[in-house]
This record gives sequence, C-alpha cells and structure tokens, in this order.
Amino acid sequence: MGSAPLIAIVDDDEAVRRALTRLLKSAGYVAGAFGLAETFLRSGRLPLSRAVILDLRMPGMTGLKMQRHLATAGHRIPVIILTAHGDQEARRQALEAGAIAFLRKPFDAEELLGALVSALRGQ
Repeated sequence: MGSAPLIAIVDDDEAVRRALTRLLKSAGYVAGAFGLAETFLRSGRLPLSRAVILDLRMPGMTGLKMQRHLATAGHRIPVIILTAHGDQEARRQALEAGAIAFLRKPFDAEELLGALVSALRGQ
C-alpha cells in the first residue's frame, strides 16, 4: 500500500466504483471499492482508511445510516457523500452529521478531489 492514503469507495454502482478508483489512483491515492456499506464495515479496511466516499442510496444500509453508524461507533473518518438522488433534507442531514461534502452525480472530478484534500487536511 505504500505511503499513499487509502480511500474507501462505498457505492452499489459498479461503474461509479470503477471510475472513482481510476480517478483516485491517477491522483496518487489507493482506493478500496465496496458495493455495500456492510461489506466495507466487515472488510477490516475501516481502520486503514483515511476517508470514505459514500453513496447515499444503496441496498441494505444507506449512506446516511452508515455515516451515523461510523459516528456512533466513534470512527472519526471523513465522509464525502456522492449521490444521484440527494434532496435538500438528505444534504442537510449529511452535512449536520459531519460530511465534508455532499456532491451530485455525475460528479466533477476536480470538485471531488478538492473535497478529498480538505477531508484529509482536517485529520
């Protein structure tokens, strides 16, 4: 893994996971991609991850539920929400719960990378 930060991607859309993985690798990060929140939480990668890019709507545990779970469990990992379905209420909830950014799909690569830099700087 080297010295590059591990960034977790949790999104049920495989094409989004692949695109984010390529983007993060091109920016010098190591990406760990997961299709479900539960898969990520069971993977053992949470303690190694420096930030998580999290889809809002997924089967099983939603992005907001996972964000609350992380906070309740004491994990202070920065969260960036990335969604095609976000409304103002979901945005408000995510940001009030501590999300670094709430971005819409299709996402702007520079905006996402900027949010990630901010997230990592805040640690």
